[in-house]
Amino acid sequence: MILTYLTLAATAIVILVLVVYLVGIIYYLRRADQHLIQLVGGLQAIQGHAEPLPTHLTTINGALAALLRDLQATDRHLLGVNRVLGQEGDEQHNVLQESAG
Repeated sequence: MILTYLTLAATAIVILVLVVYLVGIIYYLRRADQHLIQLVGGLQAIQGHAEPLPTHLTTINGALAALLRDLQATDRHLLGVNRVLGQEGDEQHNVLQESAG
C-alpha cells in the first residue's frame, strides 16, 4: 500500500513539474509572439520608408555623375593652368639666373 502512495506521489510530482514547465513555455512563447508582432510592424514600417529609395538613389546617382564630370573638367583646366604657370615659372627662374650670373 505504501508503494502505491509513493508511486502516486512521484507521478503527481512529475506531472506537476511538467505542467509548470509547459506553462512557462507557453508564457514565453506568447511573449515571443508579441515581440515578433512588434518586429513585423517595425519591418513593415522600414519597408514603407525604403520603397522610394530606388528613385531617390537614381536621382542622387545622376547628380553625382554630373558632379564627377564637372570635377574632372576642373581638374583638366587646373592641370592646364599648372602647365602654363609651370613653364612661365621656369622661364622667369631662368631669366633671374641669367641676370644674376
